[in-house]
Amino acid sequence: MCYHAKNRTIIIENTEMDYVTFGKGDKTLVMIPGLNTRGVKGAAVSLAYMYRIFTEEYQCFVFDRKKQIPDGYTVRDMAADIATAMSMLDIVNADVFGVSQGGMIAQYLAIDYPQLVNKLVLGVTLSKNNDTVQEVVKNWIALSQQVNYKELTKDMVEKMYSAAYIKKYKGMIPLLALLNKPKDPVRFRRMAEACLTCDTYDKLEKIECPVFVMGGAQDKVVTGRASEEIAEKLNCDLFMYPDLGHAAYEEANDFNGRILDFLKK
Repeated sequence: MCYHAKNRTIIIENTEMDYVTFGKGDKTLVMIPGLNTRGVKGAAVSLAYMYRIFTEEYQCFVFDRKKQIPDGYTVRDMAADIATAMSMLDIVNADVFGVSQGGMIAQYLAIDYPQLVNKLVLGVTLSKNNDTVQEVVKNWIALSQQVNYKELTKDMVEKMYSAAYIKKYKGMIPLLALLNKPKDPVRFRRMAEACLTCDTYDKLEKIECPVFVMGGAQDKVVTGRASEEIAEKLNCDLFMYPDLGHAAYEEANDFNGRILDFLKK
């Protein structure tokens, strides 16, 4: 089944933004992925399969960042882009799920454009910088500048996935290094730099909708504590995977099910 999956493009400020749609439900779910090297273009079927649990109840939209990203761009700017895209597509009062950098963007979306967000799910993300994310992201930027994509992929895998997962799929890492070479290295670096601009912690009380936070206690990218900080500040539901890290959204078989249970409340 292709789950009505389609690859789409929209024009924002004289540049393109790729997005994917799938599902046949009468409700809307906006999904914002994290920092990545490849984007969502051409990934409609694979994303629809990964998130097939939502396809009966929702029409899903997965938004990429826009193609041309200027120097100094922030995650708040990225949220403004998504708000523009949602308005152009007549999307209001949607359920929103953001993971990692996408969770940073989703927070600003709920803060600055509350009319667009009905319920909010934040996965393995943060609301303010910490030493761990500074060190990790700056290293990824440096490796990209050195055009050392093999080491970049290796470090991203080691920082994101559990030891058990890496052991199981370690033979795939050389292939990943080829597949994950950034299509646009400058764009990737600017997206990575934007990860270090999130500063929502003191603004979280402006979020009016119900929120569910999910994190991995072993997170080596943003830390598990970062997820706990958001939930404590908002006094909202929190679920932590004790043995997983930043890629809990891929490794945990019940991750999407927990999201759907929250959205159905």
